Amino acid sequence: MRNVNDPKAPGISRRTFLRGAGVVMALPWLESLPVRGVEASAAPGGFPQRFAAVFMGNGINPNHWWAKESGADMELSKTLEPLAPFRSKLNVINGLFNKPAVGVGIHPGQTGNILSGMPLMKGAVLRGGISMDQVLANHVGQDTMQPSLVLGCEQPITGYHETNFSMAYSSHISWQSAESPVPMEVYPSLAFDSLFENRGSKRTQSILDRVKDDAASLNRKISSEDSRKLDEFLTSVREVEKRVDRMRSDQAKAEEHARDRGKPLIAMNRPDNGLPEDIRDHMRLMSDVVALAFQTGKSRVATLVLCRDLSGLFYPFLGVRKAHHSASHDDTSDDYESVSRYYVSNLAYLASRLDAMPEGEGTVLDNTCLLYLSNMWSGTRHDNTRLPVLTVGGLGGTLKTGRVLDYTETGDENRKLCSLHLSLMDRMGVSLPRFGDAETRLADL
Repeated sequence: MRNVNDPKAPGISRRTFLRGAGVVMALPWLESLPVRGVEASAAPGGFPQRFAAVFMGNGINPNHWWAKESGADMELSKTLEPLAPFRSKLNVINGLFNKPAVGVGIHPGQTGNILSGMPLMKGAVLRGGISMDQVLANHVGQDTMQPSLVLGCEQPITGYHETNFSMAYSSHISWQSAESPVPMEVYPSLAFDSLFENRGSKRTQSILDRVKDDAASLNRKISSEDSRKLDEFLTSVREVEKRVDRMRSDQAKAEEHARDRGKPLIAMNRPDNGLPEDIRDHMRLMSDVVALAFQTGKSRVATLVLCRDLSGLFYPFLGVRKAHHSASHDDTSDDYESVSRYYVSNLAYLASRLDAMPEGEGTVLDNTCLLYLSNMWSGTRHDNTRLPVLTVGGLGGTLKTGRVLDYTETGDENRKLCSLHLSLMDRMGVSLPRFGDAETRLADL
């Protein structure tokens, strides 16, 4: 652990670190420790800014996707009601569209460029553009162990769609270049291990056991309030770790069974492929990994594909019999409204995790932007002439929140999704003259 009380120490960041066998873990902001210097890529208040894109494929129930008024008086539709606790930190953005994905063919052509805004190439050669999360990762990722987290809750699909677009476009929203998606981690245990350098025998050792001596030393130097905060943080890490351990065991068994059958793991169905059988556990744990990455300073950029385009996920806990893609073809039904609301509840869960993490006078959520979006508005019509878009969090006060913004009638040049991407990147210190199909920022954001 750095000696934060050494006056000769070089300018340190706002974060204190716990160190153990192969572990370096940044801690939450502790008021009782002295601070010199600020972190790179920080919000005006000196805290690091974070960005996460959360994606749901195949659109929403359009009849129940609306909001009115602003701030604490914001009225939310049934589908958006899970976000009620975050009214003052929420933006509901209507009318944006991804023009290069309109009219080119359904599904993969509507998905693979949602964070890049570049035209996609049909056929055997992948070509699109670098996604905005990776632009941010190239800028702020040099200061973290992982430039970005790219997570999913469903295995990618391969082959080609009837429109002659590669299914890779349906599976990936994060692209490191025009030709290459960022590999997506779908196993919670591997995502967790990547944060804490868990390799080999270290996977069997608790993170907290490996840093306990450093934690005990720090505990003697901080206030009682910070001691309570430290204990809450370490407890939360341990709770996630225990859930990960159970899933790691399931994954190991699945790998053994796949070898016995002579089949690749990716070709097996859930849960035989080692993914959690209950997708509620899977999605929450992946959200926990993102939250821990942000809180511990392991990464400041993430994408989380809760369900890909052409998703085959089922929702027995909602009483919905059809798989996701089939259910989206009846998008105004009560069943698909339940599905849409369920995905919004996952966004609310991630927001709640970040909002429960104190940081200065605010929370980690206050220094974060969660961007929630889907690749189409109506799954029944495969309509992507407008998209469902939400943001939660204020990026350290640089993003005004608690608003309903409607660009539906502003003209196509003024409602580009990439204008939003440009605006968000600006707030994180990346100023580009153009991104995707946009040269201007989103007005009134």
